[in-house]
Amino acid sequence: MSETTETTYKPTSPNSKLDFASVWEYDPAPESTANVKVKERYELFIDGKFVKPSKGRYFPSTNPATKEVITEFAEATQNDIDQAVKAARKAFKNEWSSLSGKTRGKYLYRIARMLQERAREFAILESMDGGKPIRESRDVDIPLVAAHFFYYAGWADKLEYAFPGKTPEPIGVCGQIIPWNFPLLMLAWKIAPALACGNTVVLKPAETTSLTALKFAELVQDAGLPSGVVNIVTGAGQTGAEIVNHKDIDKIAFTGSTGVGKLIQKSIAGTGKKFTLELGGKGAMIIFEDAPVDQAVEGIINAIFFNQGHVCCAGSRLLVQEGIVDQVIRKLQDRMEMLIVGDPLDKNTDVGAINSEAQFETVNKYLQIGLDEGADVYQSKCEIPENGYFIRPTLLTNVAQSNRVVQEEIFGPVLTVQTFRTADEAITKANNTQYGLAGGVWTDKGSKIFKVGAGLRSGVVWANTYNKFDPTSPFGGYKESGVGREGGLHGLAAYVNLR
Repeated sequence: MSETTETTYKPTSPNSKLDFASVWEYDPAPESTANVKVKERYELFIDGKFVKPSKGRYFPSTNPATKEVITEFAEATQNDIDQAVKAARKAFKNEWSSLSGKTRGKYLYRIARMLQERAREFAILESMDGGKPIRESRDVDIPLVAAHFFYYAGWADKLEYAFPGKTPEPIGVCGQIIPWNFPLLMLAWKIAPALACGNTVVLKPAETTSLTALKFAELVQDAGLPSGVVNIVTGAGQTGAEIVNHKDIDKIAFTGSTGVGKLIQKSIAGTGKKFTLELGGKGAMIIFEDAPVDQAVEGIINAIFFNQGHVCCAGSRLLVQEGIVDQVIRKLQDRMEMLIVGDPLDKNTDVGAINSEAQFETVNKYLQIGLDEGADVYQSKCEIPENGYFIRPTLLTNVAQSNRVVQEEIFGPVLTVQTFRTADEAITKANNTQYGLAGGVWTDKGSKIFKVGAGLRSGVVWANTYNKFDPTSPFGGYKESGVGREGGLHGLAAYVNLR
């Protein structure tokens, strides 16, 4: 893409026009890692203790911002998964399912409080392992993790009120598989409601971001949770397949790609296993001419660039009403030039590192596809580190609805821009994709929000904002974006049988 251009900030007089291409020279503000302890090797967490993998296999975990190996994790194979499921089944039958909701709630509340106490440690580890800016980990992810445990702690002894006229019963042993974009938050989305309802779990984090999950296992030990209630096994795709195919797993909860979600559905067809799938997305943000443009631009920057586009619900498609498209693009470009791409642990950083080499190559592949399809590519001129997996914030304009960069999930700091004339055209273009996870509407008219929001075939629609989450609100998609919901009462329903 575009070559790096070195620029320096020159003071301007009060009457001069600010040159947005200039760069403010901030002093480095790195978050200290002095008090964060990372072991050289992490074992599997089964039945309340850390155990070596049966085949003695390990794989490295790399810091995507430096390409340095942080630690290594055990690779769980069939025998390890079997041991984890047996431990979870024993804990379910002998203790956890028979505990009162009040007692289960106390455990969840204790975990939430401990997460708050260790928030700084978890935020640093999340940024080291996943490449996310520390501001995002510290101010968004970790507080939401604690909030989910607090929320479901409150429901643990009130399940009969959540399902009036029904008798909720725990499902049993839940196999849970989470992705690399929100490692600890996805863990909370799945473990908290499962435990609140009386289930036990076997969870597999993504192979590229397993560190905070294993740190969470240490926290589980410190919290005194009964052995076997939470089991965390690490590995790649085959490890996840062993969980999905295990005969003594009662429910599968998966967040990840649509392709893998389809394979899971085929694998469990006819088994009677319950399942929830939160899959891919290609969210559309729609900006009308009457929208507060500056507010919308800032929301777009937050939605797609501050998290490197590593969000399944990221607004990676922008639909702008024709009358303001030039204004919006100009303001976006100006704002992009002010973004700092660099060390995720530096508090000045806006855009961190791409999670892994494989994802880095995927994003660059799509940028080339965009060029081949005739798109105009605009990248910010900021400096980027020589080492690590970094990509400048990118706009793709002059794209058609049929272009692959418009239709397919890129999962990087890349935004496509299209235009529309009427609300109906915007709805049609937004819905013209295989996905239906999330979308956003920017307008000054409440009636237009309701009209467009009702017309969008998306599980979540934000109005004049984007990427706002709350543990009380359900989250999930339509079409190839998944089956079922997580969060809120809907998140409880996924972990109970109602009699």
